[in-house]
Amino acid sequence: MNLHPIDAVVLIVYLIGITFLGSWMGRKIGNAADYFMPRRFGKATMIMHAFGTGTASDQAVSVAAATAKNGLSGIWFQWMWLFSTPFYWLIAPIMRRFRAVTTADVYELRYDRSVSMLFAVVGIASMAVKIGLMLKGAGALIESGTGGMVDGDVAIPIVTVLFVIYGVAGGLGGAIMTDFVQGLMTLVFSFMLLPVVLSEVGGLAGMRETFETAGLDQQMLSLVAPGEIGVFYIVMLSINSLFLIVSVPSVMGNCAAGRTEMDGRVGFMFGTFVKRICTIAWCLTATAAMAWYLKHGIEIHPDNVYGDVANRFLPQLMPGMLGIFIASLLAAVMSSCDSFMIASSGLFTENIYKKLLPDRPAKHYVWVGRATALVVVAAGLILAYSYTDVVAGLKIWFKVGPMMGIALWLGLLWRRTTVAGAWASTLAGFATWWLVTRADFITWAASLSMADPLRLVVGSGDKLAIYDPWQITLYLTAGIFAGIVISLVTPPIKSERLDLFYGLTRTPIQPDEDLTEPCTLPPGVSPHERPMLLTAFGLEIPCPSMISLIGFIAGWICVALLIGGFVWIVER
Repeated sequence: MNLHPIDAVVLIVYLIGITFLGSWMGRKIGNAADYFMPRRFGKATMIMHAFGTGTASDQAVSVAAATAKNGLSGIWFQWMWLFSTPFYWLIAPIMRRFRAVTTADVYELRYDRSVSMLFAVVGIASMAVKIGLMLKGAGALIESGTGGMVDGDVAIPIVTVLFVIYGVAGGLGGAIMTDFVQGLMTLVFSFMLLPVVLSEVGGLAGMRETFETAGLDQQMLSLVAPGEIGVFYIVMLSINSLFLIVSVPSVMGNCAAGRTEMDGRVGFMFGTFVKRICTIAWCLTATAAMAWYLKHGIEIHPDNVYGDVANRFLPQLMPGMLGIFIASLLAAVMSSCDSFMIASSGLFTENIYKKLLPDRPAKHYVWVGRATALVVVAAGLILAYSYTDVVAGLKIWFKVGPMMGIALWLGLLWRRTTVAGAWASTLAGFATWWLVTRADFITWAASLSMADPLRLVVGSGDKLAIYDPWQITLYLTAGIFAGIVISLVTPPIKSERLDLFYGLTRTPIQPDEDLTEPCTLPPGVSPHERPMLLTAFGLEIPCPSMISLIGFIAGWICVALLIGGFVWIVER
């Protein structure tokens, strides 16, 4: 198969245009703050930034692959974030009020520089893992989407070079502006296949009939599967996501790059809900595709479902459709990789390099950030070639981030959390995760009398593993317990540092704030007093404002509408 000339023109126009737009934004960069955390974007731009950063083609691959294996319940590989999304309305203003450049700045303020550097190291590693995962997913899509004409291993470095060019030049501002365009293209990428595939299988009724005839309707059409993805699985992945989201380095940009707190709130929560809607399209597309494959007796690797459907059906519609699809999938992965690249380079530059070599010119740190971005992406590129399974890689990433999230939640909610407690919570989490993946521990767990009733272990033969929800339960419990116990037996943090930390979280952003240092109040601004809901035992839980309550409730209404709408669609 060869790409139609019109498909090639579509790709070329997109690649040249997006590279120019991102690079052009570089003209506004005067210092490291401009490069890593510009605070000048409105609600519409922040919605598309949150959507673009949080949505990549590897996620369509992982949802489609999980759906091919588990049916509609595969949607929870991305909908695991669904029940945490209303909390974004509460998280966004807190992150904005820290007046930080990176999330590591927050850890340094709450604890000390050692915890900040720990977060920087873990954060950079997690971003490299995620970039590699996204590139792997994009390569799989491009290869299957072009019918093997373009080798995925060749496509990966090409995609990498493109987002590096404009990302390195334009910084976070360039990433946000390109995310606006690429977010719109990601919407096209998410929905353009669904009507085509549904038409080929006779709509939802035809899809259901195909599975019923094959006796697979219970497996493929259940939102909660009796196998791997049950209620316990969904609950624990949702809890895990709350710890993960606060420790993803790029989330600071999602919350704090807006002009106001409301820009961050609206952008972060509603931009993420747009992704939840796209996830429905990915899941239904893959389910319909599996019905089509079943009817025609075709076997296919789960990772190739999404791209193979594009290759089979889009060229039949009209020239240029496949080009639009490929350009859109590139947009989906590039809009995430650029933000992750800038976030990780910010961690190294601001929280490691600048601490070791202070008082350098502003442009010096910008160039250090650009050089670091290249190194992080190179690491991600190497990892991309090491992955053999997109879903397996996604599961690894899910379990890296939450370890540092434990320390942040403890520090936000409990005044008594200490530096040693933060270290203990992180190390205990990682140690427990390592333990539950050891063969001898798995064998011991499988021998317990409660192993079968509680489903502690899944798999067979030499592929036994602790069931993912139990892994999450164990490492989160160990991390929280270690953080609390060690904090109780180690010296508390000085009240002056804690007063500044909690004072920032309670002091709203002022119009046209002039910030010279991260995590400080502007000159002339005093910490606001705020009624507290609970302060016993050192807890720091303030009374929510009316805006917080209304937005939080609205978020849960959106959750209910999404689940109800999805159930209604598949049961029509």
